[in-house]
Amino acid sequence: MTQMTAMFVMFVLYGLLPAAGLYLGYRGIKKVTAPKMLEYKAMPQLGYIPEKSLPVDVKTALDQINTKGEKLRVMYGDTNNDGKIDDKDTVNETYIMIQNLMDRHVPQAVADYRRLHDLDVTDSALADTTKIKHSNVTGKEALLDVLKTINTQFDDLLNASYHQDGQKLLATNRYLQKRFDNPTSNTELQKPDSNTIGNVSSDVNIQAIESPTGENVSAKDIKL
Repeated sequence: MTQMTAMFVMFVLYGLLPAAGLYLGYRGIKKVTAPKMLEYKAMPQLGYIPEKSLPVDVKTALDQINTKGEKLRVMYGDTNNDGKIDDKDTVNETYIMIQNLMDRHVPQAVADYRRLHDLDVTDSALADTTKIKHSNVTGKEALLDVLKTINTQFDDLLNASYHQDGQKLLATNRYLQKRFDNPTSNTELQKPDSNTIGNVSSDVNIQAIESPTGENVSAKDIKL
């Protein structure tokens, strides 16, 4: 082993490796001791919020809004049912309202509460105990009222969507029952004789079939 090689090995063993160990140890301790951060993926404008900066009931309400809002955004935003929301979808007022609630109103309300909370320099939970002037609620209660209003609106939208889609299923079932209970009402088929078994008889008369949408579909329009 040459002198240069020996010096390089000494540098790695007694310089580089201890320094790397100290750095990794520092990063590990910092990660363990760092406060837990909350993230709401459906509401990225909220950013990362320290878990200890929000009461449990506020975090619960935000979790509910995050879950419901994401479902509603897909329901009302993905109008062409291709699994994604893009320029091909038709934007409606309900979708815009949902977006505004999740992107603007919820983050703003949380930011206002956190400012009230940070004003308390004595750590005596000012925003959770002191009534706001000319009102009968605390800062925490005011935030919960905002979140409750949004949660109720989201529940109404989910409920309306459930009944709307359910009515579509009922209408489809009524149409199918009518078709199968009266198979010869709109379609006339002649039984093929023994000479045409295995082949389509030229005497088979296929009439127009009414679709669930009310449009008539002719046999000549069917492509195989």
